[in-house]
Amino acid sequence: MAIQSLLLGVVALAGSAIAAPAAAITTATPTPTLTNAQVHAPAITADVAAGVVDKRAAACTFSGSNGYASASKSQAACATIVLKNVAVPSGTTLDLSKLKKNTHVIFEGTTTWGYKEWAGPLLQIKGTGITVTGASGAVLDAGGSKYWDTKGSNGGKKKPKFFAARLKSSSINNLHIKNTPVQAVSINSCDDLTITGMTIDNSAGDSGNRGHNTDGFDIGRSNNIIIDGAKVYNQDDCVAVNSGTHITFKNGLCSGGHGLSIGSVGGRDDNVVDTVTFSNNQVTKSTNAIRVKATMNTTGKINKVTYSDLTMSNISKYGILIEQNYKGGDLKGKATSGLPITGLTLSNIKGKGAVSSSGHNSVITCGSSSSCSGWKWSGVNVTGGKKYGSCTNVPGVAFCT
Repeated sequence: MAIQSLLLGVVALAGSAIAAPAAAITTATPTPTLTNAQVHAPAITADVAAGVVDKRAAACTFSGSNGYASASKSQAACATIVLKNVAVPSGTTLDLSKLKKNTHVIFEGTTTWGYKEWAGPLLQIKGTGITVTGASGAVLDAGGSKYWDTKGSNGGKKKPKFFAARLKSSSINNLHIKNTPVQAVSINSCDDLTITGMTIDNSAGDSGNRGHNTDGFDIGRSNNIIIDGAKVYNQDDCVAVNSGTHITFKNGLCSGGHGLSIGSVGGRDDNVVDTVTFSNNQVTKSTNAIRVKATMNTTGKINKVTYSDLTMSNISKYGILIEQNYKGGDLKGKATSGLPITGLTLSNIKGKGAVSSSGHNSVITCGSSSSCSGWKWSGVNVTGGKKYGSCTNVPGVAFCT
């Protein structure tokens, strides 16, 4: 009887253990060690695909001189990161390259960087499903006036590049960037990235021609990129597509620089540009408006590039420049045909009286008739400049003046 009672007790104890409720999953809100950090209650969401629980703070705000370090250290612990009046020390990257999927980054107030001669980048953002937003009135000021010396990246002071974007299935909205020492936004190895309402303002570099190589957007090895409604004031390419596919730049304004460029293409690891569209843009106060640059004596391809509904004004050198003899500069030597330019479409290009009398309306240098083929031009009206006398192998639908 005693044995039977003992057995019944064991069974009851086991049943009690099975019936006991499981402990609730909890997580402490991450507490970054920083001045003025505000960490809100954690949001716990299930990641079904991974089968894990995402234990991140709903929002973390970082500010002041320590904000950059704390944000970089705590980036994986926050679903939303607010950078408010962050002062990044000299020689330091504001590094957000370890963001978890679907993180939201918000810039508020004025973000600044200390002065140091180095390569940069000053800002790096990497991840998947990332949303980057500039709050109303927010400015990212890179302090370019301390670096500008008319030489850009070709000498003088060593100047840091500004923003390295390495993003997939992501968006950047309403960022206002000013005074980048040299190149502003590098889009490299990105896929499915949309940039909306970005302003890049390096117009202060016009004074004394001090700003140089201040490219707006440099795009390489990237696919499915849309840049919509950008305003770029600079002293070099507004956009330069060096490699990549399915890239769109639309509803933009380019002022003071070298216009909307393909390339230069050639001499890199990736030398393919395919399916690029520039639509409904304005190019003003610029050296060039439309420029397609294939490097001579190299291989690769430029295919299906379209410029449509473009208005140009105050162009000093070339309204349209399409060349297969680029070599560190425009129109160097004899054009070659190893890097063909095919399927080039120009439609509704408005440039009546837009080119300076010392410039040229349209210049085309192709290495052969077959290396510039499949072009479609309609409604192209570019005037004001003088005739260029050394065009070669101009397709029948195009013109050289």
